[in-house]
Amino acid sequence: MITNRKIDPVQWLKYVLLGIASLIVLFPPYVVVLNAFKGPDESSSPFALPASFLNFENFRIVIDKADILQAFGNTFLVIAVSLVGNIVFGTMVSYALARIAFKGKGLILGLFLFASIIPTITTQVVIFSLIQSLGVFNTLFAPILLFVGADVLQITIYLQFIRNIPEELDESAMIDGASLFRIYRSIIFPLLSPATVTLVILKTINIYNELYIPFLYMPKQKLVMVSTSIMRFASNNQAQWSYICATILIIMVPTVLLYLFLQRYIFAGVTNGAVKG
Repeated sequence: MITNRKIDPVQWLKYVLLGIASLIVLFPPYVVVLNAFKGPDESSSPFALPASFLNFENFRIVIDKADILQAFGNTFLVIAVSLVGNIVFGTMVSYALARIAFKGKGLILGLFLFASIIPTITTQVVIFSLIQSLGVFNTLFAPILLFVGADVLQITIYLQFIRNIPEELDESAMIDGASLFRIYRSIIFPLLSPATVTLVILKTINIYNELYIPFLYMPKQKLVMVSTSIMRFASNNQAQWSYICATILIIMVPTVLLYLFLQRYIFAGVTNGAVKG
């Protein structure tokens, strides 16, 4: 028996919108891949296919001229030190704000919230002067200090998780004679593992893709990071697009792999922290 299915225009509209959205998202990477394999005489149209996808000369030149290996080393060093600072600073501050009653706690929470909504560009003059006065300008400590101290993402994430941990655990430990630091180290910190995984992933991607801070505070050539290595092939008058696309393709690989393999931890961590216990 043949039945005629009714066409649902709303359903078709959803598929059309999803298709358009997919094209918008995938089109820039598609153009980057095409131009990364083009030679210097193939730059007439950015949308034309390259003569060969086996042309790796652009990648060899990029690795040599853009100091990609050093850029990866500097970037991973900044990420590692910044993550340690974010985890230690975020867990301790969040534990104090969530568990210890003291005067001015509400004001501190309000200031953290207020700091998160201030446009970053409005404070750059003061921050730049502070970095210079500390003597860390043109060193790797400049972005590390900014990624640890000028971002309250870690406090927001850890506060959500600590508030879901029963306070009875603290009280039982206090009865057994544990100090506040012992409670933090032995009870609270291990229970924050899902939040720590979420923070590590989000901060790693954020620091890895950050361009403004390394470009402004580390102009020295040997302090190149993966985001600023692209600037080696761009000037005020022209840009070498084939080399730029090859650089983008190289630095995209770690973030894509990180997201593909760890995306379930991102969604699980954010969801768990948002659920009331």
